[in-house]
Amino acid sequence: MKRLLPLVLAPVLVLAGCSAAEVDAGAASGGRIRVVASTDVWGDVVRQVGGSAVSVDSIITDPDRDPHEYQADPRDQLAVSRAQLVVVNGGGYDDFLSQLLKNAPSSTEVVDAADASGLDRHPAGGEFNEHLWYDFPAVSEVAGTVAEELTKVDPARASTFRSRLKAFRASLAELEATAASIERTAKGEGVAITEPVPLYLTDALGLVNRTPPAFSEAIEEGDDVAPAVLKEQLALFSEHRVAVLAYNEQTTGPTTEQVLAAAKREGVPVVGVRETLPDGQDYLRWMQHDLEAFRTGLSR
Repeated sequence: MKRLLPLVLAPVLVLAGCSAAEVDAGAASGGRIRVVASTDVWGDVVRQVGGSAVSVDSIITDPDRDPHEYQADPRDQLAVSRAQLVVVNGGGYDDFLSQLLKNAPSSTEVVDAADASGLDRHPAGGEFNEHLWYDFPAVSEVAGTVAEELTKVDPARASTFRSRLKAFRASLAELEATAASIERTAKGEGVAITEPVPLYLTDALGLVNRTPPAFSEAIEEGDDVAPAVLKEQLALFSEHRVAVLAYNEQTTGPTTEQVLAAAKREGVPVVGVRETLPDGQDYLRWMQHDLEAFRTGLSR
């Protein structure tokens, strides 16, 4: 996992070009709870639970920006300084926001999704997989923690948050049921990946990850892949050892494009996975789309 150097920020208002009066004027949010989320994935989860009671600023919405490498700017610090609730993915995924929180007011409520997920942060089998949004039970736990924190900020709307949380969890349960139906026919099939992004979901589908760990780790870290490791990865397709390739559409390069070409050449279906919301979709529609893409690919 890449690690960012600690941020050194000059006084926020000066660097951002904002006067104190402008900040005071901008602080009004129509009675809504001001929330900052590291990515639009968690920003949407907050909206699902908070509805019209929240005003959400998601720092990363651009699919070309890597949260591991993102460098915060003064406007991000300003947004955090005004937020009543901040949602971080945690687990080393968005350390830039953890750095910003060091300068946040003590009254700021914080949800660390990795901590709230209920997942084992120190798995015996290797490093913690921080791509939590592909684990539906974990997302349900995070949403519950979001509802609790929103209630702390605005107790008068507690019933609204409980109601919306219940509806969101019901939708997550439908996604879990869809995953279980796919798992009944796909269990034991091999899957290749370019990065660990979808592994929670592929595990739920009963798929067996056959990508060499050294390959996906190198791609995630932005390192060169050893020729022998790349050869082993490409052989998964020529030897027909996998039924589908889960391809991170947002982290591409010559090596991953070579893998994509090999899968297509051998007729292996490709399912695109992501780290930010697709255009025009919320979290639930995005996950339903990905599940159906896996179902279609695995039925070929």
